[in-house]
Amino acid sequence: MNLHDNVDAAEVAKFSALAHRWWDKDSEFKPLHDINPLRLGWIQAHQSLSGLTVLDVGCGGGILSDAMARAGASVTGIDMSSKALGVAKLHALEASTSGVVYREITAEALADEMPAAFDVVTCMEMLEHVPEPASVVRACARLVKPGGSVFFSTINRNAKAFLTAIVGAEYVLGMLPKGTHEFAKLIKPSELTSFCRQSGLVVSDMRGMHHNPLTGRYWLGSDVSVNYMLAARRSGQ
Repeated sequence: MNLHDNVDAAEVAKFSALAHRWWDKDSEFKPLHDINPLRLGWIQAHQSLSGLTVLDVGCGGGILSDAMARAGASVTGIDMSSKALGVAKLHALEASTSGVVYREITAEALADEMPAAFDVVTCMEMLEHVPEPASVVRACARLVKPGGSVFFSTINRNAKAFLTAIVGAEYVLGMLPKGTHEFAKLIKPSELTSFCRQSGLVVSDMRGMHHNPLTGRYWLGSDVSVNYMLAARRSGQ
């Protein structure tokens, strides 16, 4: 496989079919809207975004990209779904969001084009949807400046995650469309940490993201057995 084509066409098609609903806060993307303040706050707790150049890998319809631009960053959002990017661009126009641009390009290809170009790189809820997640991690490490910050979020691979994130969220509670996640593609924290280390990234923090389906509340904690976020820095100055 050409790693510059590290794309699962079925995954792109799956999200493209829902693209028109990306900014509907009561749609299949409601969980992303609900967790966005939490993940933005976690990023900002590690790295102020004001005045920085930020790359959002796998930006989809631009929920996080838009929020980071409003926090004062100059944001580039990339994705391989042209329909999702169309929605992101339209929302930026309608919401008068400045400081954000969107491109249809893989992280690997952009890393060849713009190495060490960004102060911060985010890659949230994306790694579990590509054939080679380690390739994306390497690209993120190449894209961030030495000393810059990289943030990932994904889902652990174990029985609890299967029952909670797939059976519970997709088939019982209907929080996500059925088939959103494939168990075999989920990523253990030890695996993501290894990908980072092999790419020259030093992991600085890891937090689990938790949800109470009865109250709708989301919060961060030390338990990374299901959803988790990881913060890292590129070695060097």
